[in-house]
Amino acid sequence: MKNLVRYSGVAILAVLLATSGHLAIAAQADSPPYAMAATYKIGGDGGWDYVSLSEGRLYVTRTTHTMEIDVATGKVVADIAGQNRSHGVAIVHEARRGFISDGGSGSVLIFDLKTHETLGKVTAAADADGIIYDRASNRVLVMCGDAHQMVAIAPDVNPNGGKPSATVDLGGSPEFAVSDENGKVYVNIADKDEVAVIDTKQMKVIARWPTAPGQRPTGMSMDRATRRLFIGCRNKKLIVMNADDGKIVADFPIGAFVDATAFRGGLAFASCGDGTLTIIREVSADKFEVAQVLKTELGARTMAVDPSGVMIYLPTADLTFPGGFNPAHPRPVPVPGTFRILVVTQ
Repeated sequence: MKNLVRYSGVAILAVLLATSGHLAIAAQADSPPYAMAATYKIGGDGGWDYVSLSEGRLYVTRTTHTMEIDVATGKVVADIAGQNRSHGVAIVHEARRGFISDGGSGSVLIFDLKTHETLGKVTAAADADGIIYDRASNRVLVMCGDAHQMVAIAPDVNPNGGKPSATVDLGGSPEFAVSDENGKVYVNIADKDEVAVIDTKQMKVIARWPTAPGQRPTGMSMDRATRRLFIGCRNKKLIVMNADDGKIVADFPIGAFVDATAFRGGLAFASCGDGTLTIIREVSADKFEVAQVLKTELGARTMAVDPSGVMIYLPTADLTFPGGFNPAHPRPVPVPGTFRILVVTQ
């Protein structure tokens, strides 16, 4: 996932919003629909990318710095500097550390969760982007797009001179990943339209599964109980995949420029940059239905969902298109001071 300032293709979102006519619709009356509940005006400079939620704190990368926001109040409680092009945050409470992927330097910045002090950096690989913590292997896993690698880092690594514990060749450009917390990690390979399955005990790729009819997969999440993967694809499809054999169970239309999916409480969510949030209900392991399509705001393409599935947080800002609409260089610029967090709830 590239930072908003490099977000290819977003310029046509304004056209999509004008013509799509998305409305909030609920599939079942016995399930209360989601709705916009509040907006936290955060401000500050920089774009944004992944957003992570842990114990009531929202971590939002802002290109050169990362904000920590108290979701109960919408107040910024810390602002961690020192990044070139930050993308994502992984939290490891047992190590009392946070890990920020920095694509600009190809490294991971490590900070103290209590003091927010920067402890140091560990070299990863070019374009360090998506980042997760895999509890089964006890490793922070970094998806490095330009390097076509996944880099594994021990949570207790020496932040000054320490090295990764493993590097996995992915054979393509990774986006986001999800762990089954039982020894396997699934990685979207965007330029190959496939999912790479990694055995984290051996730290190697053991399978590759096509995402067709989905193309350019980005966001990924998982229902670990039914072992179903939810893959957001840039050709406006949400793919449901069996995590045991790669079989495509279902696919649904979603909005343009999806960058995140999530699964909570029987619902799968796909946040899209055209200002839509699609919600899919899991009726059974092999049966799904559209529950709702909610209009959010232009640019709200990433999100974090709380463990209950009741609260959803989506970052966005006012956007400008310098020089006007130019399909050859469709890079929007966030208006300084307009960054905000949209709060969606039932």
